[in-house]
Amino acid sequence: MMRVSIVGNSGSGKSTLARAIAARLGVPYVELDAIHHQRNWQPIPTDEFRTRVDAATASSRWVVDGNYSAVRDLVWARADTVVVLDLPRHKVMRQVISRTVRRVAFRAELWNGNRERWRNLFTRDPNESVILWAWHRHSVYRDRYLAMANDPRWRHLTFVRIQSRKDIRRLLNSINSVP
Repeated sequence: MMRVSIVGNSGSGKSTLARAIAARLGVPYVELDAIHHQRNWQPIPTDEFRTRVDAATASSRWVVDGNYSAVRDLVWARADTVVVLDLPRHKVMRQVISRTVRRVAFRAELWNGNRERWRNLFTRDPNESVILWAWHRHSVYRDRYLAMANDPRWRHLTFVRIQSRKDIRRLLNSINSVP
């Protein structure tokens, strides 16, 4: 496990797990959201996104977190392991709601000056509300990554499916910390 891609639903704990694995392995951590979301939530142009992700994954060791199909081929072609966070919907929803409310209340900066807004807590548009996005996309991500784990195109990858906090602890305990 030297080049790891962490994927899963919004609010499932991708960034937290990716940071923990990167720290244990002593490797760079790459957060795709931080590259993709420019100031005022503007997405980076796809060509530039691919160029930056290509550069970030050119080294021999890293942990990347994110689901972006625009760069999945780059990341997964170089990865050796894909960790799929597939927690039950009720756990993901509890996490995404509490995280979002905390970010809004404390005006936490996410990436490039962006902050979550109160109005996004009350909108019915899943493209504007990470909470609704997580609700509607839960089974989509599960189905997508289970299918990809069985796709011959990705047979060079080791897929690790995480379905519980116990699975997370087991995975982290299996990684030897860097001295």
